[in-house]
Amino acid sequence: MISAILLAAGESKRMNGENKLTKKIKGSPLIKYSVKNIMESSVDEIIIITGHKANDIKNSINEDSKIKFVFNNDYKTGMASSIKVGLNNLSEKTQAFFICLGDMPMINKDIYNQLIKKLKNKDIVVPIYKNKQENPVLFSISMKNKIMNNEGDNGAKKILEKNRNKIFNLKINDEGVLKNFNTINNFNS
Repeated sequence: MISAILLAAGESKRMNGENKLTKKIKGSPLIKYSVKNIMESSVDEIIIITGHKANDIKNSINEDSKIKFVFNNDYKTGMASSIKVGLNNLSEKTQAFFICLGDMPMINKDIYNQLIKKLKNKDIVVPIYKNKQENPVLFSISMKNKIMNNEGDNGAKKILEKNRNKIFNLKINDEGVLKNFNTINNFNS
């Protein structure tokens, strides 16, 4: 079973008071595109971690049996706390999991599926675009405890640095793996 932990708890501090995940792009909330792309892939479950404006996030996404919403009480402490909440809510059948960012709606189902196919090679599969590590990262369940010891707001970067020998770098020719929506300017470009 492949799971996706979708981080959607942040405060969108660079968005002048707006929640970037519920801001509309072509008539739909940004988070809806991220969820749709994961749903269309081979991922079996999506654990959406909410925090800031949790009800707005939930109301932006259609209910589905593959989706589980989990609230992170400590969302203000940073991304690591949301990742841990996601890890604690993985299905017992999970063999591998993505850590996905809610503000990256351009990652299509093909990217997810390509990463899943390469998991047998190593414990971590990282998309590489123009020689740079991008998102989403796929981890074997064997990496769960190492990630649980992560702290702060750095996501899994430290885990990747400490476990380079366990990484399979997959070249992806799609800039969707780097396009995020962090500021008002991203929505206007």
